[in-house]
Amino acid sequence: MIRRTITWAAPGLLLAGLLATPLASKAAETPDSEQVSKLLSEAKTMAFELKEDAVTMESFTRMNVSMQSHAVAINQIKDHINALTRQTAKLKEARSAGSPWQQTAIDRITPFLDELGGYTYAVIEHLNGDVKHTPAEYKDYLQANADYATDLAAMIADFVDFGRSKDRMQHLADKLEIPKH
Repeated sequence: MIRRTITWAAPGLLLAGLLATPLASKAAETPDSEQVSKLLSEAKTMAFELKEDAVTMESFTRMNVSMQSHAVAINQIKDHINALTRQTAKLKEARSAGSPWQQTAIDRITPFLDELGGYTYAVIEHLNGDVKHTPAEYKDYLQANADYATDLAAMIADFVDFGRSKDRMQHLADKLEIPKH
């Protein structure tokens, strides 16, 4: 009886493998979407601007800067987050046309934006007097904003660089007439 089960299982596994192979190779062959690449490149620029403002605002904790300057800075950060959120919505709309690495990039942006939004909201609450945080808590929120913005900008830049490197490699492979597997 056991032998019969193994005998029947082998063709089933073979069939499953044959069916999965075209799906896996199709995913690997999915070309990069030019639209998604363009949107990611724009998101990279936006994330860099966000990072610069968040790092600058965090540096205010080591200087004698007015709370009015803090308010101006956090409004700029909020505007950058809102712009990047709109860009992410465009990316999500185009996601299905993207290659697997592009889809992964899109999926990874939102968690960073969610965290940034939470910390930014806490800073705004503090500056508006809605919630008073201790100076140490406020400093921690600014540090978290700078850290998340820096990590987000680096991650998006890495994905954009990956796409460009992948394109260069493919161009060289085509030029050298290297056969595809």
